[in-house]
Amino acid sequence: MSASAIARSHTAPRKAGLGFWMDRVLEECDRAAVSFAPDPVHDLRVGLRRCRSMADGLMALDPDPAWKQMKKAGKQLFSRLGELRDAQVMQEWVHRLDSPGDPVTSKLLEFLAFREAQWKQEAARALADFDRKQWRRWSKLLPRRAARLQPGTVVFKHLALERWTEAHELHRQALRNRSQAAFHRLRIGLKRFRYITENFLPEHHLGWGSELKELQDVLGEIHDLDVLWSTAQQVDVFPEAEARARWRSRIQQERMGRVEKYREKMLGSNAPWQIWRAALPSGEQIGAAALRRLKVWASFLDPDVKHSNHVARLALALFDGLAAIGGGAQLPDRPREILRLAALLHDVGRSRSEKGRQKASHGLIRRLHPPLGVSAADLQLAGVVARYHRGALPRVGQKALGSIARSERKMLLRLAAILRLADAFDGERNGAIGSLEVGWRNDLIVVQAQGYSPLDPVAERVAAARHLLEVVYRRPVMVKPLRPAPVQAPKAKSARARKLVATPSLPRASGLG
Repeated sequence: MSASAIARSHTAPRKAGLGFWMDRVLEECDRAAVSFAPDPVHDLRVGLRRCRSMADGLMALDPDPAWKQMKKAGKQLFSRLGELRDAQVMQEWVHRLDSPGDPVTSKLLEFLAFREAQWKQEAARALADFDRKQWRRWSKLLPRRAARLQPGTVVFKHLALERWTEAHELHRQALRNRSQAAFHRLRIGLKRFRYITENFLPEHHLGWGSELKELQDVLGEIHDLDVLWSTAQQVDVFPEAEARARWRSRIQQERMGRVEKYREKMLGSNAPWQIWRAALPSGEQIGAAALRRLKVWASFLDPDVKHSNHVARLALALFDGLAAIGGGAQLPDRPREILRLAALLHDVGRSRSEKGRQKASHGLIRRLHPPLGVSAADLQLAGVVARYHRGALPRVGQKALGSIARSERKMLLRLAAILRLADAFDGERNGAIGSLEVGWRNDLIVVQAQGYSPLDPVAERVAAARHLLEVVYRRPVMVKPLRPAPVQAPKAKSARARKLVATPSLPRASGLG
């Protein structure tokens, strides 16, 4: 990168948000269009990369399709500019590796100049096709949606942990085989981790930013050298074997120096990998952060999050009560967590359709990428449980049940029955049913509900919803009001105490003769 490009890359405010960078892209489009010189091309790619990296993080939390559309529109221009940028960077490397009188240099530069001219034409076409009006509309819509999410929160730390996990695995693979493809994947993985911290974890980035940038530059130069050697081989610019060996040796020497620099920096007990990992969620925090992420995702779709949270509390109370009396004693912790997920997400389909919202919820959950700490299988089961929280009863032959293993169908039906009843208890969406207690009387399952009255409208919904629970548990279900515990009368006071109460003491004299 040239000195002027580096200087301009630091002119943006540290806290510049999505709106700033989307406007910056439009400004840099005008600068780049003049001659597609190296610095304007680089600056435009930086702006596009920042916008796309923010979209990459935010679309994991906000399901609005505009994020994906903006990212795709930016990618088309970004890719065309990338090919031009590669040609420009390779010319810089040829000059750095040149030796006086080397015939390979002139051939390489001649070819790269030809390719640069071609890619400038392609970049001009891509820039002409870039829909600036649509970009400007997104620049007003998307920053408002991004403002709903506070940087530095646990959901972004969880996202950073996902990126760290992916990048660390790529690090292990790259050091194991040292191939061109492995280091290229590592470069991309580390870049994605850097962008999450840069965009959404400002305190972390304050301590890590310069180090991450240095590592990315080292890996970027390894990539540049790999591309240069591959290009030189394809063009066949070597007049004899000696020239080929000489250039191969030069490029390999430069490459290995950067590989060793990376290894020295990133291996050992005090390597940055461990420092970064220590600042991110661990242990039980991972599952809690994953649950929080799913809640945030649901909040963009569910118009009544308060209702869903209340239904989740009621459903877990039913689950725990059934387990305590023995009817669900065989259900371990995993089904409880699946039920929690299903309850929290069961109404996301209302963003698509009111009439068939349970089916829409199932579809949205089924397509959702599971966050770290939640298995794909559990999330899929939660989607099926949400599918049957209302509407038609589950039965053999339905598409939703067809994907579920027979060994898990019994568990799934119990969870669906519990969620269906819990949702019915808050059918008025007013939180009137405050708590539930489950008991056993003869052959009956007795559910006592605080705030419940058989004369209220909710009673009709509950009467219909309890049917599935009765079928699954093969027991009648009785729902009745939960009577408040009687208040104990205060203990009788002694005769002396009664006397003291009945005859209050007079105020003492205050020194008046």
